[in-house]
Amino acid sequence: MPRVKNSVVTRKRRKKILKLAKGYFGSKRTLYRTANEQVMRALNYAYIGRKQRKRDFRKLWIQRINAAAKLNGFKYSKLIHGLSLAGVEINRKMLADIAMNDAETFTGLVNIARNAIDGNVAPAAPKAAKKVEVKAVVSEEQDLKALKVVELVELAKENNITGYSTMKKAELVEALEALKK
Repeated sequence: MPRVKNSVVTRKRRKKILKLAKGYFGSKRTLYRTANEQVMRALNYAYIGRKQRKRDFRKLWIQRINAAAKLNGFKYSKLIHGLSLAGVEINRKMLADIAMNDAETFTGLVNIARNAIDGNVAPAAPKAAKKVEVKAVVSEEQDLKALKVVELVELAKENNITGYSTMKKAELVEALEALKK
């Protein structure tokens, strides 16, 4: 059996690590062993950081919503509770953006939440009832091309069209328009 040399693969692997270590201080960018240790540590920190960034942004959004709610004489927790009672489905990112850039709309949302907590608004309908309501509106709509593929798939599913999961958007539109006629 012939002898196998591994120098090409080894050099390639080491160059890859040293390329990742570019910009590090001292021997961490030149010596393979220390560079490899530092790159492994850096990649681990990057992985952890991607998870922390999601937490940090959620904290920031909640702080912004709370600050805007306090300007309207309300608390964050009551606002979120009132919005869920009223059936308003809006995520914290959008709510924070509204709070920062559109104070009038945010005040309207606070009033909706306040009315829902006071009992002036009927409780939100279950999600299944909302889908039926949406179906009636969408099925009457003339421009199916403006809808997203997900919405078209749901319509096809509700109208018992076979093979909807493998259809492209144009095929879904054709099948749904054929049902209208």
